[in-house]
Amino acid sequence: MERFLFLTLDGLSRGAVYAAFALALVLIWRATRTINFAQGAMAVASAYIGYSVTSASGSYWLGFVAAIASGVVIGAVVERLVMRPVEQGPPLNPVIVSLGIVLVLQAALGMLYGNDYKPAATPFSRAAGTGGLSAYDIFVYGSVLALMVLLALLFTRTAVGLRMRAAAFAPVVSRLAGVRVGRMLTLGWALAAAAGALAALLVIPTELGLHPTAMDLVFVSSFTAAVVGGLDSPPGAVVGGLAVGLALSYVSGYVGPDVTPIAVLVLLVAVLLVRPGGLFASTRARQV
Repeated sequence: MERFLFLTLDGLSRGAVYAAFALALVLIWRATRTINFAQGAMAVASAYIGYSVTSASGSYWLGFVAAIASGVVIGAVVERLVMRPVEQGPPLNPVIVSLGIVLVLQAALGMLYGNDYKPAATPFSRAAGTGGLSAYDIFVYGSVLALMVLLALLFTRTAVGLRMRAAAFAPVVSRLAGVRVGRMLTLGWALAAAAGALAALLVIPTELGLHPTAMDLVFVSSFTAAVVGGLDSPPGAVVGGLAVGLALSYVSGYVGPDVTPIAVLVLLVAVLLVRPGGLFASTRARQV
């Protein structure tokens, strides 16, 4: 029973991070109808900036803010200068370009910071406390919950969120209605990159440390979580992230870590067979 409780808490903690990154993928999908395969590399770049600021100032929170702010800037710059010139071409073009961004960012980070793992600081202790949760676990849960609520409010209760969705679904009609589609797309990329930076800040301290490829495996698991929950649903991304985190934890603990990729694949295939749009997908939104 103790082992089961430990694996559950570990899975929920890891799943919360997957949920945060899945929210970033959902955000950019809802805003631009694009899957950004460079999301992980962009998040690591933001985390390195936060690391540099923290190292120079000695303040974790100053580095935290710098990482989130740099995520906004990186997302906006990538959309304006790299993605926008190819968005009107064949649908495969953004995918190829985003994969190219991954290679460029990882090479640049390796040249600037080296390829050794750097320790990442945490604002709270990771030692297990009452109920098996650490202060850092609670911080992760609170951060993901706050991100989910803010995104849900953005897309359902604000004019900006509605314009972002309209610009993604029907850009021509949106322009005729007075929506500045270009600005909405840039905003979507900026917000998604900020959410990705938050996810990187949360997960990197629990891994080996900061490295140019630190988010590669996290991206795969988070992408699975986003598809399982539904790419149009922020709550679905959270549920999918927790489900993937628990699945990985249980399989790794009871069967072995080598089988965890198969578990993720089985979960993904099972959901796609039963509900191809994801567990929380909005049918109406996908038919617009």
